[in-house]
Amino acid sequence: MPARVFAIALNTFREAIRNRVLYLLLVFAVAMISFAQILSLLTVGSEDKIIKDFGLASIDVFGVLTSVFIGIGLVSKEIERRTVYTLLAKPIHRYEFVLGKYAGLVLTLLVNTAVMTLWFLIILAVKGMFDPRLLLAVLLLFFQFLFITALAVLFSCLSSPILASVFTLCLYVIGHLLWSLDLLQAKLKGGAARALCDVLYYLLPNLANFDIKGQVVHGLPVAAGTLGLATAYLVLYGAAVLAVACAAFQRKELQ
Repeated sequence: MPARVFAIALNTFREAIRNRVLYLLLVFAVAMISFAQILSLLTVGSEDKIIKDFGLASIDVFGVLTSVFIGIGLVSKEIERRTVYTLLAKPIHRYEFVLGKYAGLVLTLLVNTAVMTLWFLIILAVKGMFDPRLLLAVLLLFFQFLFITALAVLFSCLSSPILASVFTLCLYVIGHLLWSLDLLQAKLKGGAARALCDVLYYLLPNLANFDIKGQVVHGLPVAAGTLGLATAYLVLYGAAVLAVACAAFQRKELQ
């Protein structure tokens, strides 16, 4: 990593860990993971499945919220406070600013996810429910957070913080419902509608590549190439999103 990108990343990480929103989300995440124990006593079903399912879902939701609100907030704040002018006045390219911000957010997410996962594993260990495959599920969730953060950075370079948040969260929801578009494709015999569905299916992010929560919780087999596919998808699609973000910020008129 170039020294200038590393310096921006480190500064972004320091700014992020001073953000009260980060700690608020982290506290809520830990509370929800802990609440899974109570929920398992109040609902009908296997206790270990309920705790694992609710715990992974909590990590998923609060990790995504952190990706969106911290990611968009830090990038937009630099522009609104005009501190970006100070940075760009130095021998720093705009793409280095974008990549540095992203790298700092990745480090923030790594720490945030590690804390949530550690607390989750402690609860499972106390209950005697630890399953090594849970670590793979969390790793793929972390990959998803990295991808969502790339989207958040992209939309921060294109629009206002509110619109960027809406667009990012909408793509998160769409990314988990893309299977319905696949079903629609099967019912369409051809024509413009089928062609449009094909384009949307391959263009929109397919976040199912990062989701094996159901298989892990219910003891179902996980495909051997799941990790490799998720890694390749993150690297290729994520790199493309960041490239567009860098290009957008390069052309952005800062006033």
